[in-house]
Amino acid sequence: MILKKPRFSYRQFLIGSGLLLLIVMFGALSVGRYPLSFTTISHFFLHPLQLAPAVAATDQQILLELRLPRILAAAIIGAALAISGTAFQAIFHNPLVSPDLLGVSNGAAAGAALAIILGYQAAGIQISAFAGGLLAVLAAVSIQHFLNSRGSLTLVLAGIIISGFMQAVIGLLKYVADPEQQLPSITYWQLGSLEKVTLSNLGLNVPTLLLAGIVLLAFRWRLNLLSLNQLEATTLGANLKLEQGIIILCATVLTASAVCLSGTIGWIGLVVPHAARLVIGQNNAKALPLAGIFGAIFLLLLDSLARSLSAGEIPLGILTGFIGTPLFVWLLLKKRVTFV
Repeated sequence: MILKKPRFSYRQFLIGSGLLLLIVMFGALSVGRYPLSFTTISHFFLHPLQLAPAVAATDQQILLELRLPRILAAAIIGAALAISGTAFQAIFHNPLVSPDLLGVSNGAAAGAALAIILGYQAAGIQISAFAGGLLAVLAAVSIQHFLNSRGSLTLVLAGIIISGFMQAVIGLLKYVADPEQQLPSITYWQLGSLEKVTLSNLGLNVPTLLLAGIVLLAFRWRLNLLSLNQLEATTLGANLKLEQGIIILCATVLTASAVCLSGTIGWIGLVVPHAARLVIGQNNAKALPLAGIFGAIFLLLLDSLARSLSAGEIPLGILTGFIGTPLFVWLLLKKRVTFV
């Protein structure tokens, strides 16, 4: 088989995707039930440099308190879920793996539901969700250790067990929740939304997201090696237990931190890594950063639709399901046509 030379280099793809991300972020600032012109947005950013006139107080408030935190959160969360999905798929040798593999999403949802029932505010709900996600992963790893198995399949099965248990916990908490106030909050949080993101709670989670993301980007060169079978990877000098542990931990922290901010958002960590590999090939070292950019763009576009399609905001979990399903089918068909 003759391999065709790519029309664009990896660097060109990366730069082009980065520029597209900036354009989408700029466009997303203007979209919503209260649209803003590009001129107003440009003046908002240029005025502190004395290069443009001042923006009306109402427009400033909308941009600074509502739109900007939300758009930054969409970009960061989309990138985090996509990077986590790429890392998990490489580590577990399974293209159908998603970031909530080890029960992170359901654990975080259970933690958030408990905090809502206890009457915690936004910061308390986020901390409880993060703790629930990490507790779920710790339980899955403990099951693997108890079974005295080092295989990745055992860890996946343990994650499925914990995820099912956390779903039962969520069901119990919804059953005892106040149907007037608490139950709608739990249900809406499970469906995923960026409506309640502020600069303060964004700042609370960004350091953790950045640290875990930087570590995964630093380890992206090892993903190709770790995606080999155990004997080949060990022969080539990989410390499987240590390196896989670091990558799984960082991917889990990324997922838990993202779920803390937005609630449960599916499909991004499953679909976007396939889109990145379709463009750049099976090299995980190159696919990981590209998937992060694609994930940020994808969630930004979905969030813009969520804020614009109706008078009330559509939960992101609904949109990702309706759009992610046909997109994933198309990607599978495209990969079949391309590689078979």
